[in-house]
Amino acid sequence: MQPDPSLDPASTYTPATRLLVFTGLIMTMVMGALDQSIVSTALPTIVTDLGGLAHMSWVVTAFMLTSTIATPMYGKLSDMFGRRPLLAFSIGAFLGASLLCGLAQGMWQLIVFRGLQGIGAGGLMTLSQTVIGDMVTPQQRGRYQGLFTGAFAVSSVAGPFLGGVLTSALSWRWVFLVNLPIGLLALGLIMFGLPAGRSEAEPQVDYPGAALLAVATAGFLLLFNSVGTALAWTSPLTVLLLAGSVAFFVLFIWQERRAPEPLISLGLLRIASFSVCVAATGIMSFAMMGSLVFLPLYYQLVLGQTPEVSGLMMLPQVGTMMVSSVVGGYVSSRTQRYTLLLAMGVGIEFSALTLIAFCAHHGAPALFFLLSLGCLGVGMGIGMPNATVIIQNSVPPDMLGIATAMMAFIRSLGGSLGVALSGGVMALTLQGRLYALPEKIDVAAFLEKGMAAVQGLSPAMHLQVREAYKAAISASLSVSSSFMLLAFLMIVGLMTRGRRA
Repeated sequence: MQPDPSLDPASTYTPATRLLVFTGLIMTMVMGALDQSIVSTALPTIVTDLGGLAHMSWVVTAFMLTSTIATPMYGKLSDMFGRRPLLAFSIGAFLGASLLCGLAQGMWQLIVFRGLQGIGAGGLMTLSQTVIGDMVTPQQRGRYQGLFTGAFAVSSVAGPFLGGVLTSALSWRWVFLVNLPIGLLALGLIMFGLPAGRSEAEPQVDYPGAALLAVATAGFLLLFNSVGTALAWTSPLTVLLLAGSVAFFVLFIWQERRAPEPLISLGLLRIASFSVCVAATGIMSFAMMGSLVFLPLYYQLVLGQTPEVSGLMMLPQVGTMMVSSVVGGYVSSRTQRYTLLLAMGVGIEFSALTLIAFCAHHGAPALFFLLSLGCLGVGMGIGMPNATVIIQNSVPPDMLGIATAMMAFIRSLGGSLGVALSGGVMALTLQGRLYALPEKIDVAAFLEKGMAAVQGLSPAMHLQVREAYKAAISASLSVSSSFMLLAFLMIVGLMTRGRRA
């Protein structure tokens, strides 16, 4: 199903307004991408100032919970009322909460304000990608989404560095306050260039569906981020949380089937290219988050790198992703072979993750990891923009917002599940290896202390524990590689189906 060209809203934009809006959208997306990585660098300093070490993880978790829950709501509401008012609300809420975070006087205050910030952040990237789909023709979307992916890659690597600079030179509070000038300028450009929002005569917002989705998503995200750490895999609370989340998702689907204006259009799932690419995007996020989160741990514990060097070792992935996204976007706009390019990108990602898992298993030198990460970045840069383009080109223009939001929602859930499952595999493998060591140690206490415990071991024992970590992390990387293969096979199947049609 392809959008009707006569309904294409791209014709309403002049080159000048398109440039203004695109600049504002890039700034909005950069602001959202920076916020995902800039805060982690400042967390130790924040804890020193505000206290509350035991609750530190909630600074990240609260933001992730609210932003994920809000994402599909922005998509649907922007289809009903237009992009302009929803973007204004999203940026405004994000900036207001950023100011509150910068003024927070206690850890729980900061956690609450981060939750409010997530409500605004849920619309930043989703609505930015949606407006790009509005502004340009379907044939040009690959080029523009490629530029967005490149900017996202730069923002991701700049976040930790910028966070460290701001924290050291000024204060951790500027990690949040820096959003204000960027966001205000972006908001001004977007409000000036975007046309006024449209409003339905009698809008019917699916409030019951929104409530059910919020509860179900919160349950799943809490489960994914607690199981294996705060919650045991087999504890009654884990089972109860899983059962409750599934039950609320079932109720949500029931509500969407009967709602006059459903929050998520289940009919879109009948479009093969849309449903396959959304599912593949979630699986790709699962594989990527499940692998990249644990690579720095491998560098430090197995290869003996410092935290600074382990961070720098991720640069090849970011650099090649930036270049390949821009070049790949240009090629896709010229060739219109979106599915083929997506398959190529995911195939390269699978090959790179397999190489990384192989290098980790055999304890390869750092150079092999750098080369493999470079290949991974190439695959990500080619794959991510084309997945977005296929999804947007598969749906009518009046459903562009919810389609993009569904992709972002599934991608976020997939990433959370990937971290949880890969972390569980790593923890189980590590425990088994540590219990099997000839010299017995207090495994529970050892795992609690982390790297500090490793540094206090004798040379012989350190070597054995390093081998245990090597086996555990390589096992989690193998899981990620297997899931990326599944995403690749799904996209190849979509290509095959398209040729038969």
